[in-house]
Amino acid sequence: MAKMTERALRARDAKRDLGAELLASVREMKAGKAGRVHRVSISAIAEARARSGLSQQRFADLLGVSPRTVQEWEQGRRQPSGAARSLLAIAARRPDVLREIFG
Repeated sequence: MAKMTERALRARDAKRDLGAELLASVREMKAGKAGRVHRVSISAIAEARARSGLSQQRFADLLGVSPRTVQEWEQGRRQPSGAARSLLAIAARRPDVLREIFG
């Protein structure tokens, strides 16, 4: 898609009625009409953390790693190893155990 110049953007926006567009959008949402449905897949680690109900900070404390490490795992830039991998397996299968022991 070609990048619009500042002048072209202003000309386009001057012709728009944002209030009417927003009102039409709200009516479509209330009617259950979705223009697009986006599905975002999350990593198994992020899903395990979410199921445990813990924040990234609390989850990192529980695993003995930094919150940044948890972020790296969740975003797929790094992979856990050793004991962290074992605790993640428990978190994925039995999040209630983590909540009971550490929650």
